[in-house]
Amino acid sequence: MQIYPEHELEAAPGLPEPLPVGERVLWQGTPDWKRLALEAFHLKRVALYFVLMLGLQAVLIWDTTDSLRDNLMPLLWSSLMAVIALGLLAFTAWMSAETTLYTLTNRRIVMRIGIVLTISFNLPLRWIAAAHIKPNDDGSGDIALELKGSDRIAYLHLWPHARAWHVSKTQPALRCLRDVGTAGDLLHAAWIARQSELGGADTREPIPVRMPKAAIAR
Repeated sequence: MQIYPEHELEAAPGLPEPLPVGERVLWQGTPDWKRLALEAFHLKRVALYFVLMLGLQAVLIWDTTDSLRDNLMPLLWSSLMAVIALGLLAFTAWMSAETTLYTLTNRRIVMRIGIVLTISFNLPLRWIAAAHIKPNDDGSGDIALELKGSDRIAYLHLWPHARAWHVSKTQPALRCLRDVGTAGDLLHAAWIARQSELGGADTREPIPVRMPKAAIAR
């Protein structure tokens, strides 16, 4: 596994180095920032928390003063702070999506991530044991990559581009792809082709991509 530190001048979009002879880009994609805000940054849950806290504040202060203005002003200030917090959270999700680029070649997956410090993770296809696809009704979804071997990437280095709740054995994830089906199919084909090229796979065996039963029927 190679980790490239921050780079300003890329050899090609999403790639820290020129591709070697025989390697080609099959697909590139970025997260949908709105879905990233909801699924990775839990914007809706945070908004619900603020609503509940504002309701509790209203109950506690409503009878403490006789003036309607004195009752409303604390609520207005709290509402303003909540809106600012939600706006910052949404902006962070947007920045995270804008600075992310996932690249699939016929030999590897490259994940360029990071808002302030840009890092590229180079994941050879031969290191991928399985890809767990989590589709949504609108065709978007995540692809979590289960890696072979003992190498680990710190969860905090990957987040939010990591499968949730898999901390000890982290799984890099291509988050909130707009067309997860196309990306998954290309990954299927690239993995099989690479394993066949290396002589380490029997193409008669199922492609090692695991999907929920609901997704297989699509």
